[in-house]
Amino acid sequence: MNELVMSTPLRKKVIHMCAQLFRFGMEQAKSCVFPVVIFGSLALTQWISLPFLPRYDWLLLIFLLMQWWMYRSGLETADELKVITLFHLIGLALELFKVHMGSWSYPEEGYSKVFGVPLYSGFMYASVASYLCQAWRRLRVELENWPPFIIVVPLAASIYLNFFTHHYVIDIRYFLAVLVLLVFWKARVTYEVGGIRYKMPIALSFFLIGFFIWIAENIATFFGAWEYPNQSDAWSLVHLGKVSSWVLLLIVSFLIVATLKNVKHTNNLKTGMEWRK
Repeated sequence: MNELVMSTPLRKKVIHMCAQLFRFGMEQAKSCVFPVVIFGSLALTQWISLPFLPRYDWLLLIFLLMQWWMYRSGLETADELKVITLFHLIGLALELFKVHMGSWSYPEEGYSKVFGVPLYSGFMYASVASYLCQAWRRLRVELENWPPFIIVVPLAASIYLNFFTHHYVIDIRYFLAVLVLLVFWKARVTYEVGGIRYKMPIALSFFLIGFFIWIAENIATFFGAWEYPNQSDAWSLVHLGKVSSWVLLLIVSFLIVATLKNVKHTNNLKTGMEWRK
């Protein structure tokens, strides 16, 4: 009888945890609509040869239509679309440089290729921003102990610029990673699942999301989204060291989204105060 009495609360706790995990997974899945379409399109165009246009051009059309539909259907707001467009441009600039430096390539033909880079590639960066914006809204994300604007912006700019400058001077990514840990040591991200708020160190969330992006990168290269030099003859696993690159790029994405969200929140508060006056 005692064992039964003791096990009942434990069983309820386990059931509640499983239910919360399911809710969290559902919200994450809803936030990944754009990335799922990207992977689905990569797989579809890899297995099925579509007529009239090269594969890269079909991908661009599909992603443009998907972006238009998400905005028109209300899945994305006008502000989120602006953020996603910004990330498309940031990602495209990085792609142009990296392809020029031989870091990776897009070997297939396409009318929408510019200096060897298909324009659809920017959407893969935009999909990360889409996920962040969607998850931010769905999980009611809030930040605690967020460092000041004057620190966050130069740090994000330094991380992004290092992707370019490390080809010419020393790579400082690990120094920047340590700096991120120091700057965000006390920072926490809080989110809501099923009416209950949870808390996580921001640095841990950076690593977890970056790791899953690395997994997504392996899937993308398997379906021929792009090609690393060591994958020219046959597909192979992307080097684990790329996780650090994705974590740093994710940090840039997160910092920009968080900064814009904070600026909008501050402006809304000011507008509310002026209205009350």
